[in-house]
Amino acid sequence: MKRPRLSWRFSGLACLAFHAASFLLFCALLPSVAAQSCGLRGVAVQVLGSGGPELQDKRASSSYLVWEDGQAKALIDAGGGSALRFGESGAQMSQLDVLLFTHFHVDHSGDYSALIKSSWFENRKAPLPIYGPVGNDFMPSTAEFVSDLFGDKRGAYRYLSELLEPGEDGSYQMQPHNVAPSSTPQPVFHSAGLGAFAVSVIHGSVPALAWRIEARGKVIVFSGDTNGEGEGLVQLGRNADLFIAHNAVPEGATGIERRLHMPPSVIGQIAADARVKKLVLSHRMLRTLGKESQTESEIRKRYSGPLQFANDLDCFPIK
Repeated sequence: MKRPRLSWRFSGLACLAFHAASFLLFCALLPSVAAQSCGLRGVAVQVLGSGGPELQDKRASSSYLVWEDGQAKALIDAGGGSALRFGESGAQMSQLDVLLFTHFHVDHSGDYSALIKSSWFENRKAPLPIYGPVGNDFMPSTAEFVSDLFGDKRGAYRYLSELLEPGEDGSYQMQPHNVAPSSTPQPVFHSAGLGAFAVSVIHGSVPALAWRIEARGKVIVFSGDTNGEGEGLVQLGRNADLFIAHNAVPEGATGIERRLHMPPSVIGQIAADARVKKLVLSHRMLRTLGKESQTESEIRKRYSGPLQFANDLDCFPIK
């Protein structure tokens, strides 16, 4: 009489274990499912990388996708780890209309080669326009950066140099362009339904740009890395639906950190002056993580609109 009860007990435990395992598997898949559902309708921005150059915080470095009706239209920056996030998002390199760089620090460009290699396996036919800053003694120009990686003579990955030449075998061609410095926003790129505008920003001695994307009457602005000086970023961000600003230093930062990046008070002032409708803080480094309350407090002294701290794969529909 006891054996059936033991059998039933073990059977019940096995059933519970099965359902528990199924539930855990379902939960594990949730981020992946959510990651691939950004921008199914209308315009949206997905944060591929919300971190900086440090690896300890387990975030990908700076990178963003602009979606339109489920199609990845524009990629802004390609920092380390962003290629993996790009794949998790469900995007395809063959869909992109344009690739934009703010500057060429590693945490904004390190995964560019991985993305291009991935695109080589896709059925892309159209050229891929690539825009970024001019160069100086410290940094290559956009054209130099692409050539240094894929040029047929001395490129680090010259075995893919065919992607810099007019396609004769059905492959697409990379088309790098240097964006001339300008203290006021300038139109840079336009395709069906999507326009990109740029302004020069100050990031120490590194040539750098901030970007404005316009799609279907919606406006998204990416500050990139900058100390916030000058009026260009305010002009670029005027009435933006979404302003993604980089929260790389805390309030009170000094020295080189402050010469490269804007503290929360400056972010808040720019957001207020530009009258942006929503502010998202990204490029969150170890020196700002854990200081969200102080950061928000400083911003709230100047900007009263919606504010959110970004994490990898967060999706922001533009309504």
